[in-house]
Amino acid sequence: MAACATHSSLMLAYAASTRSQDLTLPSLFPFANPRPNNLGVALYPPLLLLGGRSYAAIDRGSNRSFPVVVSAVAADADVDTEENEIGEATATATATATAVLDPPKPKKGKAALLLKRDRTRSKRFLEIQKLRETKKEYDVKTAISLLKQTANTRFVESVEAHFRLNIDPKYNDQQLRATVSLPKGTGQTVKVAVLAQGEKVDEAKNAGADIVGSDDLIEQIKGGFMEFDKLIASPDMMVKVAGLGKILGPRGLMPNPKAGTVTANIPQAIEEFKKGKVEFRADKTGIVHIPFGKVNFAEEDLLINFLAAVKSVETNKPKGAKGVYWKSAHVCSSMGPSIKLNIREMIDFKPAAGN
Repeated sequence: MAACATHSSLMLAYAASTRSQDLTLPSLFPFANPRPNNLGVALYPPLLLLGGRSYAAIDRGSNRSFPVVVSAVAADADVDTEENEIGEATATATATATAVLDPPKPKKGKAALLLKRDRTRSKRFLEIQKLRETKKEYDVKTAISLLKQTANTRFVESVEAHFRLNIDPKYNDQQLRATVSLPKGTGQTVKVAVLAQGEKVDEAKNAGADIVGSDDLIEQIKGGFMEFDKLIASPDMMVKVAGLGKILGPRGLMPNPKAGTVTANIPQAIEEFKKGKVEFRADKTGIVHIPFGKVNFAEEDLLINFLAAVKSVETNKPKGAKGVYWKSAHVCSSMGPSIKLNIREMIDFKPAAGN
C-alpha cells in the first residue's frame, strides 16, 4: 500500500533548470508501460509531453525531486531541424562550388553591350550633342554643316553615312554589295596589292600598285602579311586565291567581281581605288555604312560625295526589296553624334549647277 501511495503521489512540476539531463523515461519509471500512438512515439501515462522543457518528478512521501526529460517529440523535431539546416548548408555550398567551377559564359555581340542607361559619355560629347536635336530630321546641307561643327577632336575625323534599308540580307535576292566612286576622294591613302601573273604583273606595277605578286604573295598572306587596304586579283588567279577565303573574308579583303576587285583591267581598277572608289555592303540587319570623306573637306565636296553614295545605293537596289526601300538615314563624324536626315528631301535633293 505504501508503495502504491508513493507511486500515485508522483506529479510533474515546472523546473527552472535550463539544461536537459540525459535520462530516459523507462529508467526513471519502470512501472510505466508506454502506449503507442499514430506518431510512433511512446507516451507515458504519468508524464505530460510538453515541448522541449526540463521538468522535475516529485515524490511527496520523501519530498525529493529529480530532473526528467519528458519531450521525445521535441527531441525528434530538433533532430529534423538540424538535418534540414545541414541539408540547406550543403546545398548552398554545392551551388557556390558549381558557380566557381562553371562560371557563366561571356556574352557576345549585342548582348555584351552595356545598356543605354549604364553608358557614360565624355564632357566633350555631351557638349557637342547639344548642337543638334535628337529627333529632328535635317536637310542634307544643314546636316553636313552641323556635322563639321561636331567634329572637334585632336585628329582629322572621317565622316560616315549610315542607311537603314528595308531588306533582309539572309535572302539572296535582298543582298546588297556594290561600290561607289567618290568624286572628291576619300581623303585617305589607299595601299593596293595585286595578285597577277605574266604580263599583268608589269601592268600593275606601271599603274601604281604598291604590292604586286603571284604565288609568293599568296604564301606571304598565308603567313599573316596584311599590309594593304585593297587586294585586286586577275581572273586567272582566283583558283589560287580561293584558299585564302578564311583569312581575307573576315577582313573584307577577299577579291570579288561585285566589288570590282576581280578584273582583267587591272590598271583601271588601281586608278579607281586610288582616287576614292569605296566598297560597301549591307550588314545582317540591313544597314549600309559608307565613309564619304574627312571633316577637313569643304562642305560642297562632302555634299558631292554623299550624293554619289546615295545614288549608288539607290541604283543597286536588290531585286527582292519590296515596299519602302529607305527606312532611315544618318550622318556623323567618327567621334560625333548622329544627325538624322529627311529621307524624302535627301532623295530629291538636286545639287547646284556649279557642282
